[in-house]
Amino acid sequence: MTWTVTRVLADRDAGLYLTGTVVSGFGTSAMWLASGIWVKDLTGSNGLAALCVFALWAPTLIGPVLGTLADRTRRRPLLVGSNLVLAALLPILFAVDERGRLWILFVVLLVYGALGVVQDAAETALLAGALDKRLLGDFNGLRMTANEGMKLLAPLAGAGLYAAYGGPRVALLDAVTFALAAAVFALLRVREAPPVRVPAGSLRTRTAQGVRHLLRHPGLRPLVIAGGTTMLFGGICGSTVYAVAEGLGHSPTYVGVLYVAQGAGSVAVGLVSGTLLRRLGERRFAASGIALTAVAVVLRAVPDDAVALASSAAAGVGLPCALIAAYTAVQRQTPDDLLGRVSASLNTLLFAPNAVGLALGAGLVELVDYRVLLPALGLIRLVTLGPLFRVAPVPVAD
Repeated sequence: MTWTVTRVLADRDAGLYLTGTVVSGFGTSAMWLASGIWVKDLTGSNGLAALCVFALWAPTLIGPVLGTLADRTRRRPLLVGSNLVLAALLPILFAVDERGRLWILFVVLLVYGALGVVQDAAETALLAGALDKRLLGDFNGLRMTANEGMKLLAPLAGAGLYAAYGGPRVALLDAVTFALAAAVFALLRVREAPPVRVPAGSLRTRTAQGVRHLLRHPGLRPLVIAGGTTMLFGGICGSTVYAVAEGLGHSPTYVGVLYVAQGAGSVAVGLVSGTLLRRLGERRFAASGIALTAVAVVLRAVPDDAVALASSAAAGVGLPCALIAAYTAVQRQTPDDLLGRVSASLNTLLFAPNAVGLALGAGLVELVDYRVLLPALGLIRLVTLGPLFRVAPVPVAD
């Protein structure tokens, strides 16, 4: 584990990028929670509060379109500029002091989400060219660890800051983190070639190239399917978490404990993913994570606290494997001039199924006892392993 961290952080640009990710991720996670509380306080509506998360995620649905921006300009200036735009935009939320001005918050969140999609595409493409290909698995794992770590810490800080000073101060904190992230990204020493000029074509044609590359590439298609189904089943299973807490005899607040256990598992697997990817290859690494998640989902139906916590931690270990494998394979096997569009398309194909899964799960948990639903989902999950074994995977050599 220590060797993995050392290998990545020994690269100056990788260390700077992870620093920027941690800084901006802290502000984003704090703002994500505070925005919902803010809306709830002003309106009393659970539905409007939930729309905050939807506003942040909605731009992912047009990710392939937004990703074209990352292929039409240099990525480092795009990262710096987009972070500065968000730093300047968020203080506008000081104007949101009554229900009638909530539209300002939702517009800002939509822009926030859209720029986040562009940033993700630019970051994935930029680091693919800047880092040693052998370090991409380690880096993607550490990035997952950093993101999950912020999700464990920042929401509590955001809630505390909101309770003490209100929503605008949380927005100001987030703005400061984006300004700091812009400064960090400006320090990257990445030599980027000018964007490749392509023949004029419609936006639809350029956008479709990213999706087409993912679905037609024989090495990437199985990993995209594995990642998408992982998030689909993750959404369905996530909808049962309150029923699980109730079955254990706890109040809904116990869900937070289960999420912390899952987050801890995700942090742990991120630290060793690079080593496992080199030993197993992307497909076997993804398949191992899916199998572990399937077992964890089945065990979650057992009415015992220790088993529930252990299964949550195991799910946290297993869920990211297919995602890390997909991102790493895309970075290694995609031409640079397509990488922005392909990365954004991958985000859409991976995370849109999660929204579908949450909706399906919300209905299923009302119709089927979770103690029957979870074992069934776990067994069905194993069926999705098939495409990963149609072609023998080749581990990446050290």
